[in-house]
Amino acid sequence: MFARCCSVKTWLVALSLSFSAVASAAYPDHSIRVILPYAAGAAGDIVFRMLQPGLAKELGQPVILDYKSGAGGNIGTQEVVRAAPDGYTLLLGATNNFVINQFLYKGMSYDPSKALVPIAKVVDVPAFIYLNASVPAHNFAELKSYAEKHPGVLNYGTPGAGTTPALSGWMLSEAIHGNMTAVTYRGSAPGVQALLANQIQVYIGGYGIASAYLPSGKLRVLAVALPERFAALPSVPTTKEVGIGSAVVSNWWGMAAPKGTPAPIVERVEQALHTVLSDPAIQKKLQDQGFVVSLESTATFKANLRKEAPYWEDVIKRSGVVIN
Repeated sequence: MFARCCSVKTWLVALSLSFSAVASAAYPDHSIRVILPYAAGAAGDIVFRMLQPGLAKELGQPVILDYKSGAGGNIGTQEVVRAAPDGYTLLLGATNNFVINQFLYKGMSYDPSKALVPIAKVVDVPAFIYLNASVPAHNFAELKSYAEKHPGVLNYGTPGAGTTPALSGWMLSEAIHGNMTAVTYRGSAPGVQALLANQIQVYIGGYGIASAYLPSGKLRVLAVALPERFAALPSVPTTKEVGIGSAVVSNWWGMAAPKGTPAPIVERVEQALHTVLSDPAIQKKLQDQGFVVSLESTATFKANLRKEAPYWEDVIKRSGVVIN
């Protein structure tokens, strides 16, 4: 009797694997939904709109973007976590959705490191330190000197509590001993307007959100969080060059699937994504908007997530930021 039960179980497992293999081989046979856990107009939206036609061509099916914003990206990410692991519901998430929110939000119902299958990093969004021109500092050393001599005078803006710019702003304040005050806005656009109006003096964000104001002299940019200088602003030093290392960290966007998604499907999406991102025309369009293309493999992306999560866990503990 035991042998018969075992043989039935073995047959069922084999049958299940067979169906999975057939489904993977046919993938995709209908449209794919990519959930963006933020509102339209976010950096991920801009990026995906550039990639969407190429992905649809490579995969042979429509690739539809679905906005599911709220709770720092947790609502949309959770929908992906709960979706069938068949490759037809994918996530395009930011740093927060992979390695930050699980430490930031109390009672979060899932751990992205266990509930998601990483596919690939898509782009890095280099973080620039922007300064209102009224501050008497023309380079980073002068900003640090001014902040140390006038602790508590400077304010820095953030696009939301617990975001990479918010946490980077806190770390920057610690690095320059500025005791800066955080002012939280609902997104980058109002934060930049506040910077222009000198309601805040410092803002950390991407190239696209504020670079247009640099030629007028209303804003200055003091450093960029990249291993090398950003091509469009070659005179701007890196954070390493100015001596603050990883005190300011850039955001990034990556794709993932629900846990249990078959490896052949993950590989299929990764290949399509890398083919599109390897196109020089796409790379130029993304760079013009302030994005840096990543061509990391799935394995490298997974390894980097494991390294990055403890870093953010430590930052959040030290900053004392918790969101209920």
